[in-house]
Amino acid sequence: MKNNIGVIERVIRIVIAGGLLYLSLGVYQGSALGIGLAIISIVPLMTGLLGNCPLYNLLGISTYL
Repeated sequence: MKNNIGVIERVIRIVIAGGLLYLSLGVYQGSALGIGLAIISIVPLMTGLLGNCPLYNLLGISTYL
């Protein structure tokens, strides 16, 4: 799997995922919105950790230098 996400974007994605997890587990704990935010936070977290975005592959975009 080839990286297509740069370091700065990876950090931003992980921070966004952390914010979404904070909202889902802290502010909206136990509600449907909290569960939805927890599920949605998986996408930026995994793409940030792995350094590969499947959507970028489809569109031919790369921010990796």
